[in-house]
Amino acid sequence: MLSELDRYIAAGTRDNTRRSYQAAVEHFEVSWGGFLPATSTAVADYLVAYAGKLSLNTLRLRLAALAQWHLSQGFLDPTKSPVVKQVLKGIRTLHPQQEKQAEPLQLLALERCIGWLEKEAEVALIAQDHKRLLRSRRDRALILLGFWRAFRSEELCRLEVEFIQVKRGEGMRIFLPWSKGDRDSNGATYAAPALERLCPVEAYNDWISTAGIAKGPVFRGIDRWGRLSDQALHPYSVAPILREALAGAGVAGELYSSHSLRRGFANWASQSGWDQKSLMSYVGWKDSKSALRYVDARMEFQLPPATPLIAE
Repeated sequence: MLSELDRYIAAGTRDNTRRSYQAAVEHFEVSWGGFLPATSTAVADYLVAYAGKLSLNTLRLRLAALAQWHLSQGFLDPTKSPVVKQVLKGIRTLHPQQEKQAEPLQLLALERCIGWLEKEAEVALIAQDHKRLLRSRRDRALILLGFWRAFRSEELCRLEVEFIQVKRGEGMRIFLPWSKGDRDSNGATYAAPALERLCPVEAYNDWISTAGIAKGPVFRGIDRWGRLSDQALHPYSVAPILREALAGAGVAGELYSSHSLRRGFANWASQSGWDQKSLMSYVGWKDSKSALRYVDARMEFQLPPATPLIAE
């Protein structure tokens, strides 16, 4: 049984982070056969063994897990040694990798998939198909909130009715007790606008009303019989939901992931004239590098108008 101290220490670590770190330490010990506490040479050898097999980001996660294990157990951190840093630099040089990014969801694709979901709801009402109605209205609210608030999938799945205030025709205020960028768990309040079309507020109200949710998770699973779960959706569910809606609308859904909503909004805001400071403040980015990673920098490979093309 956990003591009060252990309970608060556990609460200070994200569940996803805890699971990732545990898996990383097990990989070092079981899959590779390493011993803990480890020497810096052993950690360097471990990196070499998986250089080119695992992505650089995965290797960095493994190092962070090993560092956390050593520090929590009162040992010196072997991952900060010069030899480990040099090996990591060598891996970057010999195994360069282009960072994969989700395809941003453009406004036209958003309109098409929301239009399809709204037709699904109309058909469900006529057919009195409650399961179909629940799914279409849940997915519509999930996608519109994810886009217009640029939420991550895990943020969408942690939304709770008690922390959301709605003013019809004006907007909604959403409180998140913590998020990926909120390392100290101070919590943050986000505003979502009421819009004339593709409105996240209207979609949220329709979903909550249809599902009859008064408290607890906003977005939940729906089983094969149309029964609503008490548990929140898993973050991994967001991408399949988005792809299914896009595919229903005739859009190639396999190109998109849950991050497509966040990237899509960032691109829309940038193309609509938002300055970088406003975009960073709205989305919650702390540094400009994060913003630039999400905004498409599309180069126009054209000669200036005054420069004629010369045929050879």
